[in-house]
Amino acid sequence: MDIILYLLNYINYQRKIIGQLLNFICRYIPLKQWAFDDSHSPKYQKFKIDELPKILHYESWDYRLLLPYLEWKYGKKIKPVHRRSDCNIPDDCSCPRCNAPKIYLYKNNGSKGQIWCKVCDTKFNLNENRFTKTTSLRCPHCSRILEPIKSRKHFIIHKCRNLKCPYYLHNLKKVDREHLDEKHGKSKYKLHYIYREFTIDFFKMDLSSLPKNASSLNFKRHDSYTMSLCLTYRVNLGLSLRKTAQALRDIHGIKISHQQVANYCTTAAICVKPFTDNYDYKVGKVLTADETYIKIKGIKGYIWFIMDAAKRSILGYQISDNRGVGPCILSMRMALKHYKEKLPEHFKFIADGYSAYPLAAQQFFRQFGEKFKFDITQVIGLTNDDEVSTKYRPYKQMIERLNRTYKESYRPTNGFDNIEGANYDLALWVTYYNFLRPHRHNGYRVLNHVQELDNADNMPGKWQLLIYLGQCRIKQMQQGEAHNCS
Repeated sequence: MDIILYLLNYINYQRKIIGQLLNFICRYIPLKQWAFDDSHSPKYQKFKIDELPKILHYESWDYRLLLPYLEWKYGKKIKPVHRRSDCNIPDDCSCPRCNAPKIYLYKNNGSKGQIWCKVCDTKFNLNENRFTKTTSLRCPHCSRILEPIKSRKHFIIHKCRNLKCPYYLHNLKKVDREHLDEKHGKSKYKLHYIYREFTIDFFKMDLSSLPKNASSLNFKRHDSYTMSLCLTYRVNLGLSLRKTAQALRDIHGIKISHQQVANYCTTAAICVKPFTDNYDYKVGKVLTADETYIKIKGIKGYIWFIMDAAKRSILGYQISDNRGVGPCILSMRMALKHYKEKLPEHFKFIADGYSAYPLAAQQFFRQFGEKFKFDITQVIGLTNDDEVSTKYRPYKQMIERLNRTYKESYRPTNGFDNIEGANYDLALWVTYYNFLRPHRHNGYRVLNHVQELDNADNMPGKWQLLIYLGQCRIKQMQQGEAHNCS
């Protein structure tokens, strides 16, 4: 018993010494980086997305209800203004807050233009007043009205210019004094609260749009088997349009132009895309996303991928001519619609350090509330310099490997002539990746087993069945729309 008591006392003594050492280190040894400290550096502040602002709604009053209420509360009746001289207030002028007529208004500062309402005690100007707005955006930290400073293509940037705002003062303390003394030192850092107000609603945009220049399925010179052969050579084997036409001519003796191959691919993409986008993938709790570059008519374009980290299925994809937050929201809509009502517990969304992802997540919370509230876990850089990168680097490598896999099929095309061609090519490739391609991760089996495809012995037959399943899905969607309209 004495030995056990001695060991317990010795352990408590060691804990006390360790606590004192940690306290000494925290106070006197300037460690520049702790775990997760990168995210708090002022250099990375510009990549952060601030929280949503306060929205103040202005409620309109009625002076006919205010007059008896004020008389009951204060015991004094509010009488019209007794004027001793002529008043140049227009006869149709009324209070913008309570709609009181001219007889209850008088000039507050003479010829300078301010008018004072005697009923609701509101001061306003004829040309401009704050009550013309139904709402106003305010800083969530100091409640100061946000000022619009820049107008971009899809959003307006609002900024809090209050120099006594707690958020501004907190960020200012993190910046070294020597950096602030430099010329335009404050402009190098994001110190003030900033909010982006979108002028377009990305949640009402159509996700199923595809090229319109598609041919019909009424075959004249060729049949459906020829069409499926085109898809097999073009999508599965990654041949270009001209090499696909040459393969059909040299191997099968089918004379077909490369433009007809392109038309068949476009038609097939329109048919299979509804099936691919609305398939029940049995999604998991971890999604990973990334964007990469492609060439569209010699100009840089962007492709967005969101995949399920467990099954490796592609849930969201989008092609855009810009790297803004709009395409990011659209690809997120495609992925998150598989979570019918709300996100599961312990949901993770892993991406790189690009600021479009947190901004898109903020818009989901604003649109759908707590049911779709989630944070973005950002893996920054190429090396594991912090604990976040060390823990979530494998998820980032999954999506990077997906980008390289797509680039292998994209490279023979040498770029696309237009964004519509890039869209149909991507829709076909995602269908092939999710349902037809054997994956080493899944024991060289397909990611998603479709029972109807078991009836086909070869790949052209599977493409024909996928087109048939896509047509069935389109019919269900049309019947659903007709039912909603009736």
